[in-house]
Amino acid sequence: MAYEQILYDASGGIATITLNRPDKLNAWTGTMEQEVREAVYAAEANSEVRVIVLTGAGRGFCAGADMGGLSATASSTQTRSLGEARERMQGDAPRREGIRTDFAEKYSYFPSVQKPIIAAINGACAGLGLVMALYSDLRFASDKAKFTTAFARRGLIAEHGLSWTLQRVVGLPHALDLTMSARVIMADEALRMGLVNQVFPAESFTDSVIAYAQELATMVSPRSTRVIKEQLYNAQFQTLQEAILVANDEMFTSLECEDFKEGVAHFVEKRPPAFTGY
Repeated sequence: MAYEQILYDASGGIATITLNRPDKLNAWTGTMEQEVREAVYAAEANSEVRVIVLTGAGRGFCAGADMGGLSATASSTQTRSLGEARERMQGDAPRREGIRTDFAEKYSYFPSVQKPIIAAINGACAGLGLVMALYSDLRFASDKAKFTTAFARRGLIAEHGLSWTLQRVVGLPHALDLTMSARVIMADEALRMGLVNQVFPAESFTDSVIAYAQELATMVSPRSTRVIKEQLYNAQFQTLQEAILVANDEMFTSLECEDFKEGVAHFVEKRPPAFTGY
């Protein structure tokens, strides 16, 4: 499929989605939102793909919403009804059968995708860019990356569920700091507060992220990652007892699966695994 504002490549078990407006630091647009969603769902449906990597072309990951779009929204609140402005900002949320409603809103669908999603943050990550990074399962940053929520400095608020995701990643005190001040932090501080999982040198950033993605694609059961991802996200809405009961059921199911047999066999035989996802 041809895309206007992203690049898509699927090879070696990894689907790479690259935001491709480098002259605008990959500022987010409605077209980009639709194309990213289509590409993520295409990667999810591709049986050869086991890991999805989201990154940006050029110097930035995503510098937030395109300022042209923000200007149009600001104008619409003055010249049109509030309902029309709300429709412009929110748009139509994607809906899929069997998905928890929390993970079925316009930007909150990443947790419902049945494959790991890695945000490879190569540069500036602000506003909506940070929203998408937080919905990703893992976040790796270049040592040249910088981060800001940005919203408060635009007269806005914590958008699209960031008030929920950010404090679960960095804790309430850091979340209050980052949202209320909207200050810029660098990769080393992002790592200290837990906003990112790892920081790699810019010179080897892409290779380091791909090496991690390849390990996920080849060394672990895709069925296990699928179930574990669902467990961990759903556990945020469960009691401990509910999480234990789900785990018990899933464990017995796992014992009957081919990937369990292969997991034992490759360990005993001291060879690389050949997981099938079944």
